[in-house]
Amino acid sequence: MDFNEIKDLLTDKFGPAVITNVETNGLQPALQIDPELIVQVCEELRDNNNTWFDFLSCLSAVDHGLEKNQFEVVYHLASIPHKKQLVLKTTKYHDRNIGTLPNFHSVSEVWRTAEWHEREAFDLFGIYFEGNPDLRRILLPDDWEGYPLRKDYIAAEEYKGIKIN
Repeated sequence: MDFNEIKDLLTDKFGPAVITNVETNGLQPALQIDPELIVQVCEELRDNNNTWFDFLSCLSAVDHGLEKNQFEVVYHLASIPHKKQLVLKTTKYHDRNIGTLPNFHSVSEVWRTAEWHEREAFDLFGIYFEGNPDLRRILLPDDWEGYPLRKDYIAAEEYKGIKIN
């Protein structure tokens, strides 16, 4: 299936509101998916014989800055048998309240490798993945304060007596 056929498959199955935007201006076209339906969409893309996206090659995150207050999760899918790739994106507004984190649904039940990718996005962006069975820091020490890839992150001068800035 090509990109447009996949788009049609998803809108036929979940309705037109499932795709909130289509990006065709980058190196790889992407479908912006309603964040509340991301797990169901991923399950359909994995289980459907016509798509069979059996591999999550990358899950990453984007902080769209202080003006927009939006966080985005980007899913790079691959179908090894069909030799196809697909990019899905989902975005949520977050007011940057220090007491809460942006909250997305985990796709770790769809692809086990998502557990590690989601931990990295949690560690560096402070994105909480609801349903991830082991959401804890993966690169930084457990007592690290803040999330270094956020646009509003201010690096500490030192960590445990070691100058880092």
